[in-house]
Amino acid sequence: MREHNNKLELLGSASIPKALAALGLPIMIGMLINALYNLVDAYFVGALGESQMGAISIVFPLGQVIVGLGLMFGNGAASYLSRLLGRGEKDAANQVASTALYSSLLIGGVIIFFAAIFMEPILVLLGATETILPYALTYARIYVISCIFNVCNVTMNNIVSSEGAAKTTMCALLLGAVLNIGLDPLFIYTLNMGVTGAAIATAISQLVSTLVYLIYVFEKKSAFSFSPQKFTPTKAIMTEILKIGIPTLTFQLLTSLSIALINRAANSYGDVVIAGMGAVTRITSMGTLVVFGFLKGFQPIAGFSYGAKKFDRLREAIKISILWSTIFCVAVGVLMAVFSTQIISQFAKGSEEMILVGQNALIANGFSFFLFGFYTVYSSLFLALGKGTAGFFLGACRQGICFVPVILLLPLVCGMNGILYAQPVADVLSAVITVWMALNLHRELSVIEAKFLSNID
Repeated sequence: MREHNNKLELLGSASIPKALAALGLPIMIGMLINALYNLVDAYFVGALGESQMGAISIVFPLGQVIVGLGLMFGNGAASYLSRLLGRGEKDAANQVASTALYSSLLIGGVIIFFAAIFMEPILVLLGATETILPYALTYARIYVISCIFNVCNVTMNNIVSSEGAAKTTMCALLLGAVLNIGLDPLFIYTLNMGVTGAAIATAISQLVSTLVYLIYVFEKKSAFSFSPQKFTPTKAIMTEILKIGIPTLTFQLLTSLSIALINRAANSYGDVVIAGMGAVTRITSMGTLVVFGFLKGFQPIAGFSYGAKKFDRLREAIKISILWSTIFCVAVGVLMAVFSTQIISQFAKGSEEMILVGQNALIANGFSFFLFGFYTVYSSLFLALGKGTAGFFLGACRQGICFVPVILLLPLVCGMNGILYAQPVADVLSAVITVWMALNLHRELSVIEAKFLSNID
């Protein structure tokens, strides 16, 4: 009860900076740690050569689709579980938690099975060249199968977070990330296993994270039992999970689609462009995940303030969130632009062509990243206020509605430069749309506030 009251105090009366830090920082750190898996692999594999670096870039979106299933069930169940625990409905919570976990593992296993059977045509479809394909197959056959551990981890991450066990989530993520950093050079270079070693290192790291969650459950520290007998995929439970889970999966699929389209567009320009763009994608994802994590703390504050008709507090939360996220995005964007050569060089084995490709793309992405905080605050805000259609539309702009036509058309006009600058162009278009939608939203909020005040008077 005391913890529940503390959460309500954070949402309703604590200072906005304190509330944003308390709610957003743990999630932000967790997402950042999770992103290290991808960056660490790219760093160590990049020294092997362009084709090897291109291979993990090709496989990356396939892994993200599979992990998206864990996000769909885990994120979809989390808010429902919090409400059930708050109401004291322990048995119902056990059913939801068990259904979410076993559903994600079952569907994830089916997707992995078919992906393993049709691995080669899938990788070709994702943009693998003849020189990249052998390395991509070697890496994917291990990595994709090991994604079942990551499906479990992502699902458990959200479920465990819903019961307030942030330390367990942090421990699982941190242990896996640190282990991956240590195992990558050991398997890739010391044991001379190349991309096979990178895949094995990631698989072991993900397995260890899974073991942390299993220990947590078997020692009965969790509020949930995760009993197979509690697996009850009824219409009511699945509706509650999927109404939030499907939009989450859709955003993940759009991310994978955008990466796949970049790889396919880069295919005709060779391994160098695929490898260079792969490095840029992983570098910028570190910044985007920090912002996403921070704004996970902003959403409940905005939703609570709106529901409580605390419009001044809502405006303050929006203002501070835009300010903080924009300061961060500008700082990161400047670093990416100014030190683009040095950063990309860490992922290229002395390939001047790859460095040039990555440098140009990173500079452009660095400057357009200035807009990312503003855009993401409002895409999160619409969802927090219950405006699902508007939130879904705006959230889908950057890597879907705006990006897809840009990546399909711009390379036809600008050649290779169209690939390098597709994401920055989509960022600018998304920001313009955000301005228009934000102005309409604030007008609407002003009308609602005026009606509320007039009723009080």
